[in-house]
Amino acid sequence: MNTSVHTSDAMARRLARRRAAERRFRAYGIIAITLAFATLAALFVGIVGNGYTAFQQTYIELDVTFDPEVLGIADARDATALSAANYPGLVKKTMRDMFPDVKGRKARRALYGIVSSGASFMLRERVLADPGLIGQTRRIRVPADDDVDMLVKGHIDRHAPESERRVEDDQIAWVASLEETGRIEKRFNTTFFTAGDSREPELAGIRGAAVGSFYTLLVTLVLSFPIGVAAAVYLEEFAPTNRMTDLIEVNINNLAAVPSIIFGLLGLAVFINFFGLPRSAPLVGGLVLTLMTLPTIIIASRAALKSVPPSIREAALGMGASKMQTIAHHVLPLAMPGMLTGTIIGMAQALGETAPLLMIGMVAFIVDVPGGPLDPSTVLPVQIFLWADSPERAFVERTSAAIMVLLAFLITMNALAVMLRRRFERRW
Repeated sequence: MNTSVHTSDAMARRLARRRAAERRFRAYGIIAITLAFATLAALFVGIVGNGYTAFQQTYIELDVTFDPEVLGIADARDATALSAANYPGLVKKTMRDMFPDVKGRKARRALYGIVSSGASFMLRERVLADPGLIGQTRRIRVPADDDVDMLVKGHIDRHAPESERRVEDDQIAWVASLEETGRIEKRFNTTFFTAGDSREPELAGIRGAAVGSFYTLLVTLVLSFPIGVAAAVYLEEFAPTNRMTDLIEVNINNLAAVPSIIFGLLGLAVFINFFGLPRSAPLVGGLVLTLMTLPTIIIASRAALKSVPPSIREAALGMGASKMQTIAHHVLPLAMPGMLTGTIIGMAQALGETAPLLMIGMVAFIVDVPGGPLDPSTVLPVQIFLWADSPERAFVERTSAAIMVLLAFLITMNALAVMLRRRFERRW
């Protein structure tokens, strides 16, 4: 019998190889984690670097004289006339007064282009709110055009050849003149949070998409939570063990892995084509996301019910409680933290979904903020998708900013799930 392999030297060499292999395995793990964090950090840095400037907007101060002749108003007390007045002409007249040396149709068109097309709507709102402005001169701050905004923020190189940028040399000169007189400033972009979508980047906001996401998630929560918890309680506590329940459990587990776009196709075929529900409505979006999140909630709720010790059930039954009383008064309260955690995770998954909502028409261009679950709307992920497909540089900025807002919601929801689990978790 060869005993050389059992000598101390051979054992030492084997231990050395094992320890070296363990060190290599640990190093591989550290390298993998480092690469993952570096990639994630690069992603976040790229998103924040492109999007943080969207929270500021460039404004131009104009000395506006609300001349009734320019506005075409005969009676300043006529609300209809005030609403239909020539506010775009008033903006153009103000720009010509500020730069009287600008002559020619092309040059004046370029001059008018440094101010946002939304300036006339802002003047209209001011006059409708205070008709006493007619005949007066006021200094009013209006948003700059998106290209001028990008120029002021440094996203457009002023020294690049004119053929390589969207801003003309004359426009750069006018902007520089306004900067010298202190008429250009960057302020917090409240429009980004208070306005709906727009074709003009400087007027576009996420309020419509945020409200649409709220209504969609509200419908999803109202439907998926009670149905998911009820299904989990039945399967875990009441359902007999037979082929039918085994088939149901297998299908639930399989549905959790089905691509989300399949649920969109199902919603298009059933809720819209068969039941005739309105397209682009949060109600339909919530129904589709309910189908998608139900497997996640059922699986999490069943796991929470399984974590409750059998002794709780036995003690309640031994004290004379019925099966229903045992579940309702003892098992469910103890399992509820785990159920809520699974529900929040499912809601976070639903908040970030895009593909199923595209299939039911929530990709439409919606300007108005929805007032209810039946109004046409979009959601934050779809809004990001729409902006990412726009060619303007300013929409790239707003796309990244909307992603930052969406990530903030997702991180908050997942942090809430972790806090609930740690706060109410019990170790038996």
